[in-house]
Amino acid sequence: MEEKAKIRIRDLNLYISKQHILKNVNVDIPEKKVTVILGPSGCGKTTLLKSMNRLTDLYPEVKVSGSIFIGDEDILNTTEEITAIRKRMGLLSQRPYPLPMSIFNNIAFGLRISGRTKKKILDQRVEHYLRQANLWEEVQYRLKDPASALSIGQQQRLCLARGLSVDPEIILADEPTSALDPISSDVIEKKFVDLKENYTVVVVTHILRQARRIADNVIFMYMGEVIEQGTADDIFNNPKEERTKQYLKGTFN
Repeated sequence: MEEKAKIRIRDLNLYISKQHILKNVNVDIPEKKVTVILGPSGCGKTTLLKSMNRLTDLYPEVKVSGSIFIGDEDILNTTEEITAIRKRMGLLSQRPYPLPMSIFNNIAFGLRISGRTKKKILDQRVEHYLRQANLWEEVQYRLKDPASALSIGQQQRLCLARGLSVDPEIILADEPTSALDPISSDVIEKKFVDLKENYTVVVVTHILRQARRIADNVIFMYMGEVIEQGTADDIFNNPKEERTKQYLKGTFN
């Protein structure tokens, strides 16, 4: 049975000033799987990820053409509010950026915006999302402490919980473990594998070992182009393109 695509990208081109960054990108990202975007630094991985929630709109020098379908809606050509589009996607950056408020309020902030303001509901939902991010046991007695008091690994899990609190359909993660110690990285990786039961997860990484551990689906990029895409098994065990083979062997130039 053919996998259902949650995100379909067609003929995507992106220029920064006159520099061609993404070149005729066509990819399908399957629903409720972990898709890893893999490739060397500077190949366009992060730019592709930012295109998916239109963070590229923040830069006036960026010009984008093509289509990005989330379900049946082309988010590059829509009248829907950009904030509504972004709400459908939780974003995890390279470094965690908790809000300058308490641990509790980092999660409650998004809940209140969406109209959930009763204390009992807030208490229940904050606990729920902190448990989803494997953080509740560590912070349950310090919810009033500032989020900045947490370790960087805990902050990243707090940001994951905050992203989940707005009930997204998709989780986008840009090198989410690059600033973390091995133990925190392991927790985040395992969490992504758990979360695919309910979410479509897209992870940018250049760490081959990480990609092998978590990926169901792989997109390999080089110089702004998608060189190869497919299941993790196909890409890692039977790559078709020579550049993919070289990259996986570590002999890539």
